[in-house]
Amino acid sequence: MARLERGRYLTEHVTLCFDCHSRVDWKAPGGPVVAGTKGGGGPFPETNLPFPLNAPNISPDRETGAGTWTDAQLARAIREGLGYDGRVLFPGMPYPMFHHLSDEDLAAVIAYIRSLSPIHNEIPKTPLPAELQQVLKPMPITGPVAPPDFSDPVKRGAYLVTIGLCNDCHTPMDEKGQPMTALFLAGGRPLVGDWGVLASANITPDASGIAYYDEKLFLQVMRTGKVGARQLNSIMRWGSYRGMMDQDLKAIFAYLRTLKPVQHKVDNTEPPTYCKLCRQKHGYGDRN
Repeated sequence: MARLERGRYLTEHVTLCFDCHSRVDWKAPGGPVVAGTKGGGGPFPETNLPFPLNAPNISPDRETGAGTWTDAQLARAIREGLGYDGRVLFPGMPYPMFHHLSDEDLAAVIAYIRSLSPIHNEIPKTPLPAELQQVLKPMPITGPVAPPDFSDPVKRGAYLVTIGLCNDCHTPMDEKGQPMTALFLAGGRPLVGDWGVLASANITPDASGIAYYDEKLFLQVMRTGKVGARQLNSIMRWGSYRGMMDQDLKAIFAYLRTLKPVQHKVDNTEPPTYCKLCRQKHGYGDRN
């Protein structure tokens, strides 16, 4: 039961599996999963990809889902980017981040996925462009993956930020689709979907980021989805993250405070203009 509960906690509130592998009401505050679709798959939520992408049905349905997949096949897909049928997966399935999931947390996630109600929903496979198939490589796990020292808030926070996919949205990508390490968590990545069109925020401890946050404000934002009177867009997954324990949210904030401050102004209330730093268009882009 402890493993199953840990898997529920991680899957529902940290790793955000159902953001892609379900239908989500992105126009509702917090972006809740539509009842009866959890794990059933569907179109990838971001619509500004150069090709359409489908997230598979991972419910335990034996005909259209993952009911016949072995635990090892699920594990390889989650952490190594290798599909149950041997295909290398597009990193819209964020295995570069899940690569760091500890063995026990991975087992917990798989146990919870196995406990879902089966959903009979045939999802077509997405044939990736030939040129992409040639460059994508799986990320083999070659030994045991231990958890970090959870007694250290910063190490705990770094782990949660990684498997919680903060980097996936808050770090802009270059022309080759690789994260721009100099702008780690400094925002500016375009996010286009049913939630609208916006750019991710700078969450480094710079004046152009969240230097003015203290721990209390950070927890309030993550619990309510509001910064003062301003409601965050549902693509900021506060509707899921708000279920995290105080200890984990405080650890995430502790880790964010250790980041290198990066000056990168992003403001979605302003008209998009070209930014020479992230090479994207976003509000205040021309002020960087």
